[in-house]
Amino acid sequence: MDFIEVQDVVKRYDGHVALDHVSVNVPQGCIYGLLGPNGAGKTSLIRIINMITRPDSGQVLLGGKPIAPADVARIGYLPEERGLYKKMKVGDEIVYLARLKGLDKATATGRMNAWLERLGLSEWRSKKVEALSKGMQQKVQFIATVIHEPQLLIFDEPFSGFDPVNTEQIKHEILRLQQEGATILFSTHNMESVEEICQRITLINRSRVVLEGDVAAIKQQHKKNIFEINLADQAPLPLNRDLYDIVNLQLGTTQLRLKPGVTIHDTVAWLNDHCQLAGFHELLPSMNEIFIETVKNMNS
Repeated sequence: MDFIEVQDVVKRYDGHVALDHVSVNVPQGCIYGLLGPNGAGKTSLIRIINMITRPDSGQVLLGGKPIAPADVARIGYLPEERGLYKKMKVGDEIVYLARLKGLDKATATGRMNAWLERLGLSEWRSKKVEALSKGMQQKVQFIATVIHEPQLLIFDEPFSGFDPVNTEQIKHEILRLQQEGATILFSTHNMESVEEICQRITLINRSRVVLEGDVAAIKQQHKKNIFEINLADQAPLPLNRDLYDIVNLQLGTTQLRLKPGVTIHDTVAWLNDHCQLAGFHELLPSMNEIFIETVKNMNS
């Protein structure tokens, strides 16, 4: 079942087309990557889903029904441009923002304490936000985004400014929220993060959807028939131009591209007759490589 359905959405600003008949379907309980270069239209789409702006045409369905103002309470939104009241105390600010989302004070306080403990911020509860590091402030805003336990979470560059340790911590929390039933829309330029936590993606370029689908399936669709071969004796890989071209030649480990019509079974059988083969595996392109290739092809 699709929890979010963006149907043929068009959005223009002063003659500029930000979204050109964009359709996106996000399955319930999925971590869905919304990708694209700067200016592609990602933020415009996120703002429409959040009902900050309206589409010029098309519609957005949430849970099968046209999204309505009351649905905003079902959404948690972490924008790329962070915004906290710097003079407020950490605990007071989180509780204040939670109550704006409809929580009573006791519930908000209890959840706030639990989240501060989980993210290692308990000792900062009574400190002013301005006393916290940038990374700590981002954790506070993350808590404010999720504390009302929304069904839909929208994270726009959630790891920006985090060191590797804190990035892993927030990734862990995002995965846990998904396991607890949240649907997550995830916008980022960090392709490594996309591969680690997203099940499906949509790539927007020049206001249009240019690539969408399951991450594993997309990587299979863009594979280049390249394999990494490992030799037991560290000898150079023997040449056979009828079977393959060598892409990257090293002692012991070599990358090769099979010729059209040649199978890996043909190649392995021949190699076993001519060298001591220790192992082989197919090299799939990274999401970063697919992203760059797709955008370049569209812009050329």
